[in-house]
Amino acid sequence: MEHPDCLFCKILNKEIPANIIYEDDFVIAFDDIYPKAPIHKLIIPKKHIATLNELSPKEETLVGHMVYVAAQLAKKFEINESGYRTLLNCNQDGGQMVFHIHLHLLGGRSLLWPPG
Repeated sequence: MEHPDCLFCKILNKEIPANIIYEDDFVIAFDDIYPKAPIHKLIIPKKHIATLNELSPKEETLVGHMVYVAAQLAKKFEINESGYRTLLNCNQDGGQMVFHIHLHLLGGRSLLWPPG
């Protein structure tokens, strides 16, 4: 179920443009508009799920698929050998800014730890 005020649902519905780099029946991936690394992609489910707290057992496969797609994109953008980070934020203190779960794929430079 989509949410009319959700930025990512608007991207899914092509109401807001995005540089979509991957799409299948379950997810789309696109460039982050405020990249924090040379490679910064977002993988989002086509199903609106606001936060990780709303996941149910039936979404286990979906989240696994998001991670799989991130690994495939890391290969496509040639950061799989040098290294990359995947990240899911949850709620405001966790750094979530758009309340539609999304997996960040970051790479193309050395990433620091802890992140922030």
